[in-house]
Amino acid sequence: MPSTTFYFDVGSPYAYLAAERADRVLPGPVQWQPVLLGGLFKLTGRSSWALGDYRRRQRGMAEIERRARGYGLPAIVWPDPWPGDYLAVMRVVTYAFAVGRGREVVARLFADGFARGRDLSIRAHILDAASRAGLERGEAEAATHDPAIKRALREATEAAHARGLFGVPTVAVGDELFWGDDRLEDAAASALSVGPAA
Repeated sequence: MPSTTFYFDVGSPYAYLAAERADRVLPGPVQWQPVLLGGLFKLTGRSSWALGDYRRRQRGMAEIERRARGYGLPAIVWPDPWPGDYLAVMRVVTYAFAVGRGREVVARLFADGFARGRDLSIRAHILDAASRAGLERGEAEAATHDPAIKRALREATEAAHARGLFGVPTVAVGDELFWGDDRLEDAAASALSVGPAA
């Protein structure tokens, strides 16, 4: 099969919906790649649908709540405020993947953010989640200031943009991109249609 990469940011509720289903839907192995959605917005000149038009925001939030019910996930509990500043939390996520705890930390952060309504722009909430997922609090805190982690997240975001990404969640199957939590099945079908790599 071609290589499959799941791009995400823990501040995205659509990425949360996709992350909760990815292991069941996508044929493995799948590389999980954290990127900074705010950085992608800056690179593409776009902005979040959740900012600006109040009616559009309300429609989007209602759609996410509907999809969560349809997927059998817990009811969405929105952080207040949302969206927030997710730079620090995505640095912690980047560090967690570097030390082999990425999936555990991401699962905890997504659940805290969208099933419990915790504001992941608050450092104490980030560190609580990271420590409950097996990271040492001091190491997680240090990661938010570490130049190597800052650079890794920036370079991953720039590389994703260069690959054609403009939002999350996106699944890349070989050179093909599938944007949106509702495209997981399409990504899976693409991966399976190619078959084993020669």
